[in-house]
Amino acid sequence: MAHFDVVPVDESDDWTHPPFAGVVADGFVFGRGALDDKGPLLVVPEAVENLLAAGFAPAREVYLSFGGNEETFGDAAEAIAQALRQRGIVPWMVIDEGGAVVDAPLPFVRGAAAMVGVGEKGIATLQLSARGDGGHASAPPTRTAVGRIARAVDRLGPTTFRPRTPAGISRMLRLFSARANRPAGLLLRALAAMPPVTARLFARLGGAPAALVRTTIAATMQSGGTAANVLPSQATATLNLRIALGESVASATRRVTRRIGDRGVRVELLEGSEPSAESRTDNAQFALIARSVGTSHPEAATVPYVMMAATDSRYFHRFCPAVYRFAPLAMSAELRATIHGVDERVSVSELERGERFHRALLMGL
Repeated sequence: MAHFDVVPVDESDDWTHPPFAGVVADGFVFGRGALDDKGPLLVVPEAVENLLAAGFAPAREVYLSFGGNEETFGDAAEAIAQALRQRGIVPWMVIDEGGAVVDAPLPFVRGAAAMVGVGEKGIATLQLSARGDGGHASAPPTRTAVGRIARAVDRLGPTTFRPRTPAGISRMLRLFSARANRPAGLLLRALAAMPPVTARLFARLGGAPAALVRTTIAATMQSGGTAANVLPSQATATLNLRIALGESVASATRRVTRRIGDRGVRVELLEGSEPSAESRTDNAQFALIARSVGTSHPEAATVPYVMMAATDSRYFHRFCPAVYRFAPLAMSAELRATIHGVDERVSVSELERGERFHRALLMGL
C-alpha cells in the first residue's frame, strides 16, 4: 500500500529547488511527497516490473493498493478494503507506509533499526461548544461562553488519559536492550519486563515517549465573538485526539466529557477512526519482513513499534490480522523533519534499496 497525494506547500517557504519540479541533484530527488509517500510508493511497482521482466510469478496473489486522498483522511483506501472484503479476500499480509530505517532510535542504543509499525493509534475530532449571554463587554457576567470553553480546554491536561504500554513497545525495548551499553541495556530489559513502570516513566517524559503510551489530546482551533467589545453568545474549540491502542473513540469521548465536568459545555464527535489491533511479531509475516530488511538494509535490526500517525492501512486491520507499516528507506532525523516541511527529498540510493526490499519480499512469499 501507498498513497500518491501530498500536502500543500507554503509559497513563502524557501525551497532549494521548486517543490513540484522533481529535481534530481546531489544524489537526492527533491520534491513534496518524496518521502510521504511517493518515494515509498514508486519502489513497489519498480520491484513488480523488474520481477515480471525476469519472468517471476509469486506464490500468492499480490494486490497493489494506491490511494489518492490519504492526507485528507479520504475514503479511497476504505473503498479498496471494502471491495476486497466483499470478494472474500483476506490478505495474508498488508504493508503500508509507516516506520523507516533510522539510526540510534533511542539514547544509548547503537546501530540502525528498521522500525515496523505493528499498530497505529486511532484519531478523533471533538468539538466543544458553549452558549452564553451576549452583550456589551463592559459588564461581563461571571462565566462567559469563551470562559467556559477556556476552562474546559484547561482541564484537558496531559493526565486526562491513563498511560498503558502496548505489547509492541515492550518488544521494542527488549530488542533494543541487546544493542545498548550494559547499564542502559539492563534498564531497557527491566522496562520491557514491567509495562506499568514503562507507562508511568514514558508519561513523565512527555512528548513522543508519552504519546506512545497514552491517548493525547490537543486543542487545535478556537472561535467565538464578532468584535472586540462584544460578548459572544457562543464559543467553540476543536480537539484532536490520537487514541491509544486498547481504547476506543467512544471511551475517549466519555473521558473528555467527564474531565470537563461542565453541563454547559457540549462535547460533539465530528469524526473518528478506531485504533488498530496489534499485529504479531512471532509469525511468518513479520519474519518475512525481517528477512527482506536483511536483503536491503543488512546493517539494521527489525524492530516493532506503535505508530502515532494515521495511515490508509487502518481500513484493513478490521478484517486482516497481519497489518504492518514500514517504508524501506533509511531516513536521518534531518530527512524525517522535511516530511510536510521544506526541502523534502529522498536519496536515490535509498530508492534502489527500497526496490530491493520489495523484490525480496515478493520472492519470499
